[in-house]
Amino acid sequence: MYDKYQSPLSERYASKEMQYIFSPDMKFKTWRKLWIALAETEKELGLNITDEQIDELKEHADDINYDVAKEREKLVRHDVMSHVYAYGVQCPKAKGIIHLGATSCYVGDNTDIIVMTEALKLVRKKLVNVIAELAKFADEYKALPTLAFTHFQPAQPTTVGKRATLWMNELLVDLEDIDYVIGSMKLLGSKGTTGTQASFLELFEGDQEKIKKIDPMIAKKMGFEKCQPVSGQTYTRKVDTRVLNVLAGIAASAHKFSNDIRLLQHLKEVEEPFEKNQIGSSAMAYKRNPMRSERIASLANYVMVDALNPAITSATQWFERTLDDSANKRISIPEGFLAVDGILDLYLNVVDGLVVYPKVIEKRLMSELPFMAKENIMMDAVKAGGDRQELHEEIRKLSMEAGYNVKHEGLDNNLLELIANNEKFGMSLEDLKKSMDPSKYVGRSKEQVEEFLNEVINPILDENRDVLGMTAEINV
Repeated sequence: MYDKYQSPLSERYASKEMQYIFSPDMKFKTWRKLWIALAETEKELGLNITDEQIDELKEHADDINYDVAKEREKLVRHDVMSHVYAYGVQCPKAKGIIHLGATSCYVGDNTDIIVMTEALKLVRKKLVNVIAELAKFADEYKALPTLAFTHFQPAQPTTVGKRATLWMNELLVDLEDIDYVIGSMKLLGSKGTTGTQASFLELFEGDQEKIKKIDPMIAKKMGFEKCQPVSGQTYTRKVDTRVLNVLAGIAASAHKFSNDIRLLQHLKEVEEPFEKNQIGSSAMAYKRNPMRSERIASLANYVMVDALNPAITSATQWFERTLDDSANKRISIPEGFLAVDGILDLYLNVVDGLVVYPKVIEKRLMSELPFMAKENIMMDAVKAGGDRQELHEEIRKLSMEAGYNVKHEGLDNNLLELIANNEKFGMSLEDLKKSMDPSKYVGRSKEQVEEFLNEVINPILDENRDVLGMTAEINV
């Protein structure tokens, strides 16, 4: 195993479940299911196909003779016809009706749709679990005041839980998108070489009504509601574009979260999980690097760029079919899913083990709070008889002086002391400190968290309780 390239997506990041969805075994077993569905449909519509032949096909649906198919492909250089041949070796009675009237895209494209749909369902499941874990975190810290940032500059306080709702809300947009895409997935059906169903016109002797029933019957047998209404030889590659765009959206949401965690870990306010024996740096033993969040960002960058692949492929398909999509599809779509699978596992793992340091959060908030509280202080002074315009100018100058002391002298924020020593305000330091309760400055943060969880998140989690409870295993 050490003498050839191994994809890091398989070796390090993606789950076994996602890897199986894109495995050759999943693909070729799905081919056989599609051949069975086609044969059953043709039999039900009147072609001379027997129950015995169908039963024989079903008997060997899962025990694929890969050795026979591999040897045959060396000879004929065609993967579909090699597997038709191998299936026929196992099913001599049904050999003549396997793949009847179909083209390679019947199994290839329909399988791609089936595989992507299954992969989207797994992504959705993990997405819901990340939202559920974030909901617990938001609820636990809904009332813990923290300094907010705009432009990464100190701004009006929020709460730790309220900030988590922002991460959650982005994932809700992704959930809406993925639900739409899953609901819109349609099989190609069986439309023939250029999408005209000419071969079936021959098979069914021009019976238009029977031919119209083929696609809906195949779709139902394969668990889908519909097939593409029209196509060339392939389903429109815009489907791949739509799918990868959803994955790119999830990647962007996860990237934003990982950025925030990395910045908060730098501030020592919030920290991602750090295991007992984990090494943060080979050179600096004291370091606790946000490695998982960094990995989320790294994989997310890949997925967002990867979304260009199907868009370019879709744009350059000629007429009814060209084959320049094939090599690209084989790489870009599976690897996009494997990467997002790894991202969501990391996201779940990080949220599940997030460590919050309230004392550090409080210290930073209190160092900036006098600047945030100056409007309240000024209003209290006005109530006591001061002049609003005059006080505004005074507090502006005092704020500049306190800011200078912090930035140039390295001193603590002494704005309160400066105000207390200014007779125009008529307020003692003790009075001023009473106004420094952080909870007075977080607005409706706590209530917003409660409303968001109760009105938006909990109904979604209730609807999806059968998929909750996942944990994520991180390989490295």
